[in-house]
Amino acid sequence: MGLKSDRWIKEMVEKHRMIEPFEFNLVRKGVISYGISSYGYDIRVADEFLIFTDVYSTIVDPKNFDDRSFVKVKGKECIIPPNSFCLARTVEYFRIPRGVMGICLGKSTYARCGIVVNITPLEPEWEGHLTIEISNTTPLPAKIYANEGIAQVIFLEADEMCEVSYKDRKGKYQGQRGVTPPKVEKEVR
Repeated sequence: MGLKSDRWIKEMVEKHRMIEPFEFNLVRKGVISYGISSYGYDIRVADEFLIFTDVYSTIVDPKNFDDRSFVKVKGKECIIPPNSFCLARTVEYFRIPRGVMGICLGKSTYARCGIVVNITPLEPEWEGHLTIEISNTTPLPAKIYANEGIAQVIFLEADEMCEVSYKDRKGKYQGQRGVTPPKVEKEVR
């Protein structure tokens, strides 16, 4: 398994439509950067946010998620309250080939402001918008800019194909569009 270059990423985009829309350059002037980089792709956060709130004093339970746990916001920016977080999604839609895995890391511009970005791995044959968790670890409100960079995906290509891909498993987040709260598959008895 090896780290893949900008040339390889461009080839995979052309061959598999791996990232749509795709920016063939690194856009940096006046924005938090996004687009192709040397060994990865800087993704953008869309303008849809679910900001967590304690207004209804619900319990955040991944097995029984209560939609009253968040406030929906759509706009050019999002203000995350102190010591809180939001869910968002990428502008980009991904189609990960079977022999590829993506690992995502937050951008240093946000990290230097106490903003932590968490995204789970992009598994072989997964497709959809990435749901992004953005945590404000500071005691102050934090601003996130829609349609600008939020994190970088690093792609790894496997030496051999996996036996079972995300698509084969019929993963519960396959084909997700928009910001997707947690889901747990119901037990069949």
